Amino acid sequence: MLNRGKKFEKTKNLENLKLSNKIPCSHCQLEFDPSVMIQDGDLYFCCNGCQGVYHLLNDKGLGSFYEKNNNAILTSPLQNYADSSNFDSPSFYDKFVKVNSEGFCEISLIIEGIHCSACVWLNEKALNKMDGVIEANINFTNNKAKVIWADDVVKLSKIIDMIRAIGYNAHAYDATTQEVHVNRERKAYYLKMAVAIFASMNIMWIAVAQYAGYFSGITQDIKTILNVAEGILATPVLFYSGWVFFRGAYYGLKTKVVNMDLLVATGALLTYIYSIYITVMQRGEAYFDSVSMIITFVLIGKFLEVLSKKNAADTLDLIIKNIPAEVKVIKNNTVVTCKLDDVKVNDIVIVSSGEKVLFDGEIIKGDGSFDESSLTGESNPVYKSVGMNVVSGTTSIDADIYFRATKDFKHSTLSNIVTLLEAAINKKPKIQQIANKLSEYFSSIILLLSLLTFLGWWHYCGNFETSFMVAVSVIIIACPCALALATPVATLVGLSISASRGILFKEAAGLETMAKIDTLVLDKTGTITVGKPEVIKEYIYKDFDKQLLYSMVHSSKHPISQGIAKYIKEQNKDIAEIVFDDYTQIPAKGIKAKYKNMEFLGGNLKLLEEYKIYIESSTQETSFYFVIDNEVVAMYELKDRIKDGIKELIANMRQSKIEVVLLSGDHKNITKNIAKEVGIYNFMYEQTPQDKAEYINALHNENKKVVMVGDGVNDILALASADIAIAMGSGSDIAVEVGDVVLLDDSLKSLNDTFKISKTTYGLIKQNLFISLVYNSITIPLAMAGYVIPLFAAISMSLSSLLVVGNSMRIRYKWNKD
Repeated sequence: MLNRGKKFEKTKNLENLKLSNKIPCSHCQLEFDPSVMIQDGDLYFCCNGCQGVYHLLNDKGLGSFYEKNNNAILTSPLQNYADSSNFDSPSFYDKFVKVNSEGFCEISLIIEGIHCSACVWLNEKALNKMDGVIEANINFTNNKAKVIWADDVVKLSKIIDMIRAIGYNAHAYDATTQEVHVNRERKAYYLKMAVAIFASMNIMWIAVAQYAGYFSGITQDIKTILNVAEGILATPVLFYSGWVFFRGAYYGLKTKVVNMDLLVATGALLTYIYSIYITVMQRGEAYFDSVSMIITFVLIGKFLEVLSKKNAADTLDLIIKNIPAEVKVIKNNTVVTCKLDDVKVNDIVIVSSGEKVLFDGEIIKGDGSFDESSLTGESNPVYKSVGMNVVSGTTSIDADIYFRATKDFKHSTLSNIVTLLEAAINKKPKIQQIANKLSEYFSSIILLLSLLTFLGWWHYCGNFETSFMVAVSVIIIACPCALALATPVATLVGLSISASRGILFKEAAGLETMAKIDTLVLDKTGTITVGKPEVIKEYIYKDFDKQLLYSMVHSSKHPISQGIAKYIKEQNKDIAEIVFDDYTQIPAKGIKAKYKNMEFLGGNLKLLEEYKIYIESSTQETSFYFVIDNEVVAMYELKDRIKDGIKELIANMRQSKIEVVLLSGDHKNITKNIAKEVGIYNFMYEQTPQDKAEYINALHNENKKVVMVGDGVNDILALASADIAIAMGSGSDIAVEVGDVVLLDDSLKSLNDTFKISKTTYGLIKQNLFISLVYNSITIPLAMAGYVIPLFAAISMSLSSLLVVGNSMRIRYKWNKD
């Protein structure tokens, strides 16, 4: 049987029966008359639900939940839930469930009824013990659970049933739910602050009268009346506005953590009790004004944390705001309106002027300008026409566009951005974990110092009032608000700035790692170069119908063929395709085709040599030969254009003492020429995917911190081996999946900005920690020496928090200015 505090201690139950007409339920702790209780051996339950949950925990080996929960009153399990089978419906899966790269299902849930860390522990343990559940993590701050499971082993409905069986409920999470939660929290703080500020202002008016009377003379009766008035005003401030600190302290103590809330609650409550004692005894000075100001100023610091979270939500809002529920789609030659989740890949979507693009796709009709500022930070409109790609999250400015969807909404760039940002915001960098741990020990040390200060002053002057107020001042002034805010505010601002410029960090920890990098490894094609060879010279040896060549190369997906097709299309916009009688692509060589008894070849020298056609080779590394009936009629020289900003990037890396390495699978001459052109001295050519990964591992053996930038499938191993993997947004889906950072606009300016933002953010974090530590090293000795009263301690502590937040915001002002 489950040992819940030694079976709830039989003797304790018997004592309750003797002393009271009511006894507590062995699960939820709510008290009822014995006549309505269900007796189960030595246990008593108020309903079948509590009895079932109790035995379920026993069967699952989770009985220690009650010890962790300290016998707190729980919400009784509800009996009338909606049918959980709805969670297994295809429509629900399409909207809320994702399949990750390993083939497992993944969902975000909001779990209702969680009120402490014991609840988090119970839900995580219960879910992780289920067969088929791969991972279950719950964020206590927002009750959001991330669950990963094997759908062929366990269904989502069974996971929901387990959550319900242990006394909680769950529903699917979406961005709107989080926004409502943040707004509700912010409104709650507004009301608490309004009460605190209103009461504090009136207390200060009374305090003015007290201080005036202190110098001009005031009777004890009048002083007592003013103290009572202050006490009445300070009470709602302490127990309503300050309830957040008492609650935080309570849950902290339950989990054996001495936190900042305990310091605030202890300091304010002790001062309040002491002031009541002074008022009742009618002697000495009461400090109700200090109580009120302590809560008010520290509450401002707490509110800053809420605002910092809201800043992150604002970044999400910027990307997903005004998303309509429906879009116009062409089906059966008719324009119809569809829900987002009903639009499939290859559907033709219509976007009118001024509307937001909600799907990634390829334009098939129309042309116009697009506003991409919400994704890439680029303020200038981008012109796009037929054949070009549109990205979800951008806005059509001046035209009606028809495009073919290449991804559904759940896998669109817009949806992925929101997912990545949410994940990044919830994952803490190592330096923040260290700061949080430091705050925990710091609070315990401060309580000990406060006690020693009280004993020391009492021994020194023998005055309880003086000793007590000095000790309270030490508690208040040392609250580690600044230390707690030092990392998260700067991190959130850094993530926000990055997202607004088309740079997506999958984890906030990436900012810290990126700031410590000493080696940058670059792929060539698609990273340094555009990845789309362009025709730089055309040689016509004999007249021919270019419609033949255009039709041949347009049907190929090879970058060289696409470059020639683009070149011919620009010369003749009305050119059309013909259908060949026979069409064959020859890997690594070119194309072979037939049309009306004519044979065509298109490709490199290796193809010509195979068919014993000899011609003088071009000096250009990339050349394409067009052959009709074994006669070369044209030759095209192509070159992959260098991306803008590469030289500035290399110069900035050198200035930052970061070594730059070029790894390419291309031939020696091409790689060498590219490296020379951009100013990279260290390069490797003809690298296989395994070679690239081994090279990065070799750098790790030299204790190097490595960033790898790539965009193709051939870069996956190298990306996975690097400390930080940066993927170009236009790259392969799997490369983007592996990357720690995604550059949406593919520009090297964004890559440069990634380094700058990371270093700036990490620098601000270290400055914030330095500020908070210097503040405490100066103010704590002053408070212990008796130079700071509790009121000034609260103001000083809040100002240190404001200083840390203001310092963090400097990065926002800097980048907005740029």
